[in-house]
Amino acid sequence: MITRTRLAAGACALLAALTAGVAFPAGAAAGEPTGDDAPKVNLVLDVSGSMRTRDIDGGTRMAAAKQAFNEVLDATPEEVRLGIRTLGADYPGDDRKTGCKDTAQLYPVGPLDRTEAKTAVATLAPTGWTPIGPALLEAADDLDGGDGSKRIVLISDGEDTCAPLDPCEVAREIAAKGIGLTIDTLGLVPNAKMRQQLSCIAEATGGTYTSVEHTDELTDKVNQLVDRAADPVVTPVATEGADACAKAPTLKSGLYTDREEFGRQRWYRVDVEPGQELRASVSVGADRAVNPSYGVLLRAVTVHGREIVRGEAAGNGRTDVLSAGLRYPKAESDEEDAPAETVCLQVTNSFSVAAGVKTTPGLPLELTVDVVDGPSDAGDVASFGLGRGWWLLGALILAGFLAGLLWGWLSRRRFAVWRTN
Repeated sequence: MITRTRLAAGACALLAALTAGVAFPAGAAAGEPTGDDAPKVNLVLDVSGSMRTRDIDGGTRMAAAKQAFNEVLDATPEEVRLGIRTLGADYPGDDRKTGCKDTAQLYPVGPLDRTEAKTAVATLAPTGWTPIGPALLEAADDLDGGDGSKRIVLISDGEDTCAPLDPCEVAREIAAKGIGLTIDTLGLVPNAKMRQQLSCIAEATGGTYTSVEHTDELTDKVNQLVDRAADPVVTPVATEGADACAKAPTLKSGLYTDREEFGRQRWYRVDVEPGQELRASVSVGADRAVNPSYGVLLRAVTVHGREIVRGEAAGNGRTDVLSAGLRYPKAESDEEDAPAETVCLQVTNSFSVAAGVKTTPGLPLELTVDVVDGPSDAGDVASFGLGRGWWLLGALILAGFLAGLLWGWLSRRRFAVWRTN
């Protein structure tokens, strides 16, 4: 019994020590925010006829949206360039072709004049169709240019009425452009079909979907998304990998986006100087329905095809994103002018789709490349990942050992007293 008690105490102490070691990693982020352009947000509001419905806090959906917009406009950070686009606001007729073109920029993306923007919102009245797909295409064009963060916030109370232009496919096309644009969607009193469509739009660009049934929920969420746009971000750089290392683009430290076809591979090149360490990670997203059981492989190989190191991950359908990473430290050289080594990075996936699901464009891929100074001694964070946490790890192990001895001695004494009694 004493032995088991000591082992339990020691195990707890060791677990606490390892947890503490992980909790204090040395920060080394790949990439910095690129450019000084102001963040841009385009609020896209559904003004179709169904927005007359009175089911949000006793008022119409349109009234809730107007109130939320007025409060959001008051709280928008000064550095954010904000615009407002409508869909279904102008054409009340039954001609589908005309109704599916009904989208307009109510307030241009730029420095915010709160009074002018509020006046424009006050003129809105529920009118026509729900051309979500066309509105997203136009909203993306409104945000064209600049290196700052770009975000579309779509607020709708129904699914798109302009098929076959699928808004989910539109979102995938926007993501495939690699312009770093995120689409967040909010569904007012949603049904199952609308929830599925708005979720797909958001997931295709790395955004979020939120169901809203109260005015204060709508205000809070839109405010949160506008504020998030003002946070410093790393803007991914669009690149295009090759089907062989010899034709691959050479990448420097940074964040990159690409598209990879199902079951295919992409190649990239990175130059690593002697004494440097290459750290790379890749994430592949399943932005459409895929079959369970899939994997992602990231390999570092020489230009002659010899594998240096690999990282791999497998999934079973419970997650939409799969990531893998690797690290390769290149040893120091005795030669003063030793050349850099070209490392080939190969990304392979084993995703597959059922019949009827489109395979184009390819799956969204995000690649992080970081070339840093390599480890110089055993205490370097690149070697063990603990950095200066070693002293804390040692102290906790010692404390756990002493605690185990004390607990064992107390348990033995109590047992002796019990036998005597």
